[in-house]
Amino acid sequence: MKTVLVNVVTPDGPVYDADVEMVSVKAQSGELGILPGHIPMVAPLQIGAVRLKKGSSTEFVAVTGGFIEVRPDKVTILAQAAETADSIDVTRAQAAKKRAEERLNQKTEDIDFKRAELALKRAINRLDVTR
Repeated sequence: MKTVLVNVVTPDGPVYDADVEMVSVKAQSGELGILPGHIPMVAPLQIGAVRLKKGSSTEFVAVTGGFIEVRPDKVTILAQAAETADSIDVTRAQAAKKRAEERLNQKTEDIDFKRAELALKRAINRLDVTR
């Protein structure tokens, strides 16, 4: 089966680097599925899971936005932050989710609701990737 090289990179360095058969991401315009030989494109990403299909297994990487660059032989994901499923601290992610929910439930004016919503989405995404 044909494969495509996938690199997931953050400002802190590389997070994932392997040949896979299929990549699925959540772009701003909707869900994208990329196979080897895909036409070149660039798209902004949403907070979500990157699914990487290798044979009969699927690996997951949690990304918090960024961009995907697709070329026929290589896919590069430039993310603000990214973590593989096995590197996520579940206890820490659950605590972050709880903090974000508490902030959103407060009715005071000094709470930045947009920031709290993004923190909640990131925590939920991290927990979803570990499952």
